[in-house]
Amino acid sequence: MDSRLFVAEEDAKRLDVFLSERMEETRSRIKKLIDGGRVEVNGQKVKAGTEIRAGDEVHVEIPEPAEYSVRPENIPLDIVYQDGDIAVVNKPQGMTVHIGNGNTEGTLVNALLYALDSLSGIGGVLRPGIVHRIDKDTSGLLVVAKNDRAHVSLARQIAEKSCHRRYLALLEGNVKADSGRISTDIGRSPSDRLKMAVLPEGRGKAAITDYETLVRYGGEYTLCRFTLQTGRTHQIRVHAKYMGHPVVGDPLYGSRRQRFELKGQLLHAYELELTHPATGERMRFRAPLPAYFFEVLETLARQYGGDDWAEILGREGRE
Repeated sequence: MDSRLFVAEEDAKRLDVFLSERMEETRSRIKKLIDGGRVEVNGQKVKAGTEIRAGDEVHVEIPEPAEYSVRPENIPLDIVYQDGDIAVVNKPQGMTVHIGNGNTEGTLVNALLYALDSLSGIGGVLRPGIVHRIDKDTSGLLVVAKNDRAHVSLARQIAEKSCHRRYLALLEGNVKADSGRISTDIGRSPSDRLKMAVLPEGRGKAAITDYETLVRYGGEYTLCRFTLQTGRTHQIRVHAKYMGHPVVGDPLYGSRRQRFELKGQLLHAYELELTHPATGERMRFRAPLPAYFFEVLETLARQYGGDDWAEILGREGRE
């Protein structure tokens, strides 16, 4: 057990903010410690919103990390970049990020435990190294933390919106606006617990997505670029449906009649921009469209014409 004591030198903010400024832990991790009774102020268990006063003694107990309960698996992995602090991975469609909901093997975490020499422990024994996620049937880039200091830095960048995550998606129908911002609350659908939904203000968590129209295909389909400002579950897919233009191939939010034989939605996390946790260098990574996505766009271009999407994006090319 790691035991730490902090003495407030002056009146401070909330307890969770006070600790987040002094510990290499994420705000969510700190809240779990507080809620779990592992934080005391002047000998008393308190809540995360407790205001800290000058002279207060804050005692924190951090349990020893448990051994990984996830089995390493030799699964082919497209590692775009790796050093001693981070790894950037291009996840294929069909791979779940971490164990849960009946998935006990074949996940990205299983592959990471085999392929990498270390992973951060902040995410817990089932999510080592995982700072952010993308859906099972969404392809593209994720950054993985190889130590706790990198994990805290990356989580903070995501919270402060300085880590930019951009996606490409083919949508059903003609998106009329050239660009825009969708700002809603998103939460669990009251009618279908497998789905997320746009909810009345205050009923869910704030979700903000920026979009830009790249290519329109005969009024039938639209290729869009999305930039996440928040990271809610299924955010782009829910916001696309909310626009009236669900992602092509989406089994949960798309239309039942699909023209193309797909195994999931045409949604790809193609660009990731971040500040390196150790060096401070600003870094940008891109992943080419998967072959099945590329082939659909080629089919639409032959049928409807339109601008060259690859030229617009700077010739990403194909796999």
